[in-house]
Amino acid sequence: MMDLVLTNATLPDGTRADIAIRDGLIADIAPRFTGEARRTIDVGGHLVSPPFVDSHFHLDSTLTAGIIRHNTSGTLAEGIAIWKELKPTLTEEDIYNRAKRLCEMAIAKGNLAIRSHVDTSPEEPRAVRALLALQKDMKPWIDIQLVAFPQDGFFRMPGAAARLEHALDMGVNLVGGIPHFERTTNEGTQSIEALFRIAADRGLSIDMHCDETDDASSRHAETMAACTIRYGLQGRVAGSHLASMHSIDNAYAGKLIGMLADAGMCVIANPLINITLQGRYDTYPKRRGLARIRELVQAGVPVGFGHDCVMDPWYRLGSHDMLEVASMGAHVGHMTGEGELLDCYRAVTENAARIMELDGYGLTVGKRADMVVLQAASPIEALRLRPTRLYVIRAGKVIAQSPAQTTTLHLDTPPGEQPARVSGQN
Repeated sequence: MMDLVLTNATLPDGTRADIAIRDGLIADIAPRFTGEARRTIDVGGHLVSPPFVDSHFHLDSTLTAGIIRHNTSGTLAEGIAIWKELKPTLTEEDIYNRAKRLCEMAIAKGNLAIRSHVDTSPEEPRAVRALLALQKDMKPWIDIQLVAFPQDGFFRMPGAAARLEHALDMGVNLVGGIPHFERTTNEGTQSIEALFRIAADRGLSIDMHCDETDDASSRHAETMAACTIRYGLQGRVAGSHLASMHSIDNAYAGKLIGMLADAGMCVIANPLINITLQGRYDTYPKRRGLARIRELVQAGVPVGFGHDCVMDPWYRLGSHDMLEVASMGAHVGHMTGEGELLDCYRAVTENAARIMELDGYGLTVGKRADMVVLQAASPIEALRLRPTRLYVIRAGKVIAQSPAQTTTLHLDTPPGEQPARVSGQN
């Protein structure tokens, strides 16, 4: 007896199958399931996908846009200034409640995993406590990973090192950093070395904001690659943003991408935010500040996409729809070939899950029965339409459901004309 069976499903590779679920796991995927089930859902040929994954986000600042003031210039610098004003006023309860609302938005969109950076710069770790509590409370519905993020600089902010270590002692999962924000390039390099030592000593993975700048001379990604090999952390290190990769020359880009591949590093781009915040010093032509996604993928570097921000001091828009993120990556990265569009879809599903080292992820027998049913026939159609999430399923249980979107057209009478008179009508 199965707990749930989805019949007439279209899998991401285009095949049709029934998906049988028992005890929270995928028990069978077959052309036709003939056994018994407590519940059966005919998905009508719609796409059944592994859930969406956001591999880079900031839950502590989400949904704060306009609390003090809006970012009228739209720049990274003004966003940082607003956040510095705002964060001393935020309570632990407020951070928790806003982050929970975002998680509810995410679940409704079929996003069942988020890696969030949490600012460890404040002396009082309110955000750390709030998000650790949220991580525990939301575990039945969504996986949350937390990165200890010294947002004001590891060396630049006095006491930052001790506060980061304290956050890790409290249970934060990964080590973060922001080397390009240190006072000097040398201190940025030193911060990478120090943070890698901390991660290696604690047996933790690393995800650093790195080279999030239009400055083509920012070279911290190569230091991360070297440290990844030195500390034996291959497959456990992600460089987030890498926006300067857009500005460097092709010769150095080829060298750097080769270094990242050799080191087994991952890259997380944030298309919506990178193209919004970068290039602000340019007139025309304007740089877009997005890492070289196509070249990274071709070199075998795992690339994930993150939403980064939703309605916060840096970005007033957003609904936590990872298909919007993937679509923007495809457009700005000129990745509109068949295989390239699928690469963008994978950047918000399986590749992002790989970067987050998620156990039990995927649409294969024996994996946890997490999936989303979309009102679309294929991943590329999903990118095009950003369709309704008909069902969101977690461990074999439907946790969100939306009615199919339909439109009825009334085209029998052109606008402005009276309906034809029916014989015998007064």
